[in-house]
Formats: sequence, C-alpha cells, structure tokens
Amino acid sequence: MKYIIPIFLFFAFATTSVSAQKIFKVKYESQADLKVYIVKYESQCDLKVFMVKYESQANKDGLWYSVNYESQANKKVFFVDYESQADLKIFFVDYESQAGWKNQSKAHLLKF
Repeated sequence: MKYIIPIFLFFAFATTSVSAQKIFKVKYESQADLKVYIVKYESQCDLKVFMVKYESQANKDGLWYSVNYESQANKKVFFVDYESQADLKIFFVDYESQAGWKNQSKAHLLKF
C-alpha cells in the first residue's frame, strides 16, 4: 500500500504534457507551428509572456526563451500583423512573476 502512492505520482508526472517554452521566430507563416499577435493591452491577451535570458529559466507557461536555431525550438512562431490571423494573442510583461495564462483554453497550443 505504501508503494502505491509513489508509483501513482511517478506516472502522473510522467504522462503530463510538457509546455513548450523554447521559441524560434520564423520568416514565413507557412513555416510556423503557431501564429502569434502582440496585443497593446494585457486585458486583450491569451498569454502573458516574459522573455528569459537563460534556457533553464523557461520552465513555466509564459516564460519564453528565444533560440538561435530552428532545430532547438519546441515551437516555431510567426508574428502576424492582424489579430484575426493569430492563433494566440500575447502581451509582454515586465516581470517574470507576471507571466502565465489569461485564457487557459488556449493552453493546448503550447503543448507538445
């Protein structure tokens, strides 16, 4: 009985999907996994994003690390000019602690 809980916890964590946080900006929409629009106001966004300096810091939804090569990325993004073209609307925040979802229903877009 005492082994059931640790085994359950192991499988619960092993089967949860990992959030994509390593981002590569592509030049063309057709290359992208995700089309993103940057909104002017926090109230308009789906996700509040903070760009981190180190890859190891990108461990939570909304903490993005920009990689130099496409092969290093979890998601390839293309920044669109119009909100209606976007899969995801983001707002850049000033502090790491502010990052996260405002519209949880879009969370599946950053899972892989």
